[in-house]
Amino acid sequence: MRLAVRRLLTDLPGPGPVLVACSGGPDSLALAAATAFVASRLGRPAGLVTVDHGLQPGSAERAHAVAAWARTAGLDPVEVVRVRVHGRPGGPEAAARDARYEALVEVARRHHAAGVLLGHTRDDQAETVLLALARGAGPRGLSGMPERRDLDGVPLLRPLLDVARDDTRSACAALGLDPWTDPHNTDRAYARARVRAEALPALVDALGPGVVANLARTARLLAADTAALDASADAALADVRAGGDGLSVDGLAALPAAVRTRVLHAWARELGAAPAALSHRHVAALDALVTGWRGQGPVHLPGGRLVHRRAGRLTG
Repeated sequence: MRLAVRRLLTDLPGPGPVLVACSGGPDSLALAAATAFVASRLGRPAGLVTVDHGLQPGSAERAHAVAAWARTAGLDPVEVVRVRVHGRPGGPEAAARDARYEALVEVARRHHAAGVLLGHTRDDQAETVLLALARGAGPRGLSGMPERRDLDGVPLLRPLLDVARDDTRSACAALGLDPWTDPHNTDRAYARARVRAEALPALVDALGPGVVANLARTARLLAADTAALDASADAALADVRAGGDGLSVDGLAALPAAVRTRVLHAWARELGAAPAALSHRHVAALDALVTGWRGQGPVHLPGGRLVHRRAGRLTG
């Protein structure tokens, strides 16, 4: 774990501190301990943020206990942030996640942090891939969680995506740490909890213990392919935009399907379609205006925008 953190921090630009997002669970607690050890030796300031979602009795006490431990471990700054989850759109998992990330970004900006470290492991990545498969996701969904993602200008970093969950528990045991187990992680009402408790163990029993690492490796390979296709789509979008309003139908038709659908997806977002509401169905309908043109009417995008095919161009 220390080697994983060292690899990430060694290449991290900027002089600001790194902040560990720590719930007190074994993954994030072990990450915080490893970061405290490595950062002090690299001369990099490191702090901790723990978010109290207020969803369970005793959550405030647990958050303050995590903060107290962090101070004894030499982490600074250390902050406890209380967030409001109820009343947010989406299901409880999505609402809690959105509230948590908003809090992490706000604290990171205030401290001019170089990044926020998240404790997702190889096992979390494998679960993410299985959930994406169940949804029928494309390559982007099957790419899983990226090692780095910028959210509102703040780098979110996952140094443990090649580390097994068992190793984080072993690290806590070796350091004498007493992690907290979130009951939501074993609540069968949540799809991820069912994958963790039933689906992934069944695959390991059927296919061997290497399946977890192989699922995570698949995500990493698909992420590289997706990044290359996205770069091609960015260049192609500029090309098919040239020559007037909207996009050239002939230019779109000449593109490989994997690039064309990415161009249409990116363009729909430019027109104002919310990413969360923009689905495969919308992109397929746009693609049909190019490859299956039979005089059909406009495509309705989320947000009420209409896309027409007129005079050899798609306009919206």
